[in-house]
Amino acid sequence: MRLFDPEGPLMTALSKLADIVICNIMFVLFSLPIITFGSSLTALYTCMLRLVEDEDRDDGLIFRTFWYAFRDNFKQATLLWLICLCGIAFLYAYYWTVHSLAASFGRVYQVTFFVLVLLFFFGFLYIFPLQARYENSIRNTLRNAWLMSVAALPWTLLNLVLLIAAVYVSFIMNPGAVEIFAYLWAVCGFGLIAYLQGFLFRRAFRTLSPEQLSQNSQVAEGAIFTDEEHRTEDLMTPQESSFSNPDWNRRDDLFPSEKKTGKSRAGAGRGRRR
Repeated sequence: MRLFDPEGPLMTALSKLADIVICNIMFVLFSLPIITFGSSLTALYTCMLRLVEDEDRDDGLIFRTFWYAFRDNFKQATLLWLICLCGIAFLYAYYWTVHSLAASFGRVYQVTFFVLVLLFFFGFLYIFPLQARYENSIRNTLRNAWLMSVAALPWTLLNLVLLIAAVYVSFIMNPGAVEIFAYLWAVCGFGLIAYLQGFLFRRAFRTLSPEQLSQNSQVAEGAIFTDEEHRTEDLMTPQESSFSNPDWNRRDDLFPSEKKTGKSRAGAGRGRRR
């Protein structure tokens, strides 16, 4: 029956769901030390972006992809996470400072607080997806995260709506079902949200990346780079992605046993640093 065809829509969807569950459980376990949250989130986005691109469908080694991405991104993703923690600590201190002010001054500074929180989350949304997909320095990754959050504003807002809706439905709308939703998040919630975000990130990346221009120099729909002059303009710090290579997920370095050096890099779809 076509219903159980391995290449059919049902089996493909079930296979993706299984990958999402595996990555979600690994994400939860690898995030428990807290300090490893950044590298764990980067690995999760690496796997989910691959699923969105319909890659890693043949080898069935999604857990290896997660591990390699976690390991090879550990240092830089952890530093990025520590920077984010410093930002959160600053916002927390700023909140209590504003809260302690007199009512008249407090209302004014409350507005600035909410603006800072919004700007922080704008950039935070893109930091680890960029880390998962591109090879770049910490400074440039942070810079590009905030630039992309504004340049791809519609997709940024949809990302925020998705996250707010997920939290509201899970923990606010029905307080009596919090334990059930907490279990679902532990099993598949983080992975499912990251997978849905992957479609939005893909659109944002395609909007901003000159590599999406067609080979005959026609402009991709919605692309910022509209001609050769704009393509070379430094609107964003250059980042190179291996997503432009159709065989990026089949590189030998995904499997350390197949490499002469015995080393492997994360199957994160990342290119060499420019």
